[in-house]
Amino acid sequence: MNPPQSGFLDVAIETDPARIDADVAILGVPHGWPYPRPGATAGCAEAPAAVRRASQRLARFRGHWDFDLDAPMLPSDGGPRIVDAGDVPGDPSDGPGNAARTTEAVRAILAGGAVPVCIGGDDSVPIPILRAYDGHGPITVVQVDAHLDYRDEVDGVREGYSSPMRRASEMPHVERIIHVGLRGVGSARAEDVEDSRAAGNLLITARELHERGVPWLLAQIPAIYAVFLAFDVDGLDPSVLSAVSARAPGGIGYRQAVDLLAGLRGRLAGAAFTEYVPALDPDGAGALVGARLVAAAIAAAGSPAH
Repeated sequence: MNPPQSGFLDVAIETDPARIDADVAILGVPHGWPYPRPGATAGCAEAPAAVRRASQRLARFRGHWDFDLDAPMLPSDGGPRIVDAGDVPGDPSDGPGNAARTTEAVRAILAGGAVPVCIGGDDSVPIPILRAYDGHGPITVVQVDAHLDYRDEVDGVREGYSSPMRRASEMPHVERIIHVGLRGVGSARAEDVEDSRAAGNLLITARELHERGVPWLLAQIPAIYAVFLAFDVDGLDPSVLSAVSARAPGGIGYRQAVDLLAGLRGRLAGAAFTEYVPALDPDGAGALVGARLVAAAIAAAGSPAH
């Protein structure tokens, strides 16, 4: 692993998976499987470092009351044990190698009994992360995203950022996918929508979530399975986080995102936050949102009920 300059929220850094003894492990996954024309998503490789830097603003408040969580923010005493496992080494041009190293890293974290909370990277990184859950299922994947990401291939690439949910649906340990926050237009075609529905997945638009609310959404997630949260931050409304490569108005709000995470306490088996582009975030506001969501995911994953 590549060690960061400082751990998320200044937690201990441990880049040797065999030595990780924690409830939750933060893992940076800067590099996924690139397209021949990656566009702005190439800038997602800088996201793990940017989110860690933003978290330093919050580090001195660990243990203080967090009104978003209605509890102290990740107290050192009595809270989940957290380590930062550093970044998966990668090469922006080596999709197969990046995928193999990511799966290996996540598999090692799971073998040690910790819950991986990953910071991408573009939205291809959930594919190798989810592959590591073979033997740890069945799981339900809850995808927060403006886009369906159900293409079989784009430009001959089958493991790029338009395909993570298609690849996830092919994994025997993935019981179902719940797509949340869909809106606008993207790479999905009519046949992709039909294929996801035919696979038994549930498609929830952002408008439907706004109308029905997070409690209704949580009721759609089977309680008998652990949940992996694949959170593409373009699922958020641009008024919350605009530093993404494919902005679309009408997304979900910050409060809805935090309430979803709180509702998954006790059954969150892992998470990946993807598609944040630091170069499009000159004042760092988006990185701070990302850091807050990662903190909420840690609280959910490290719940004693887990």
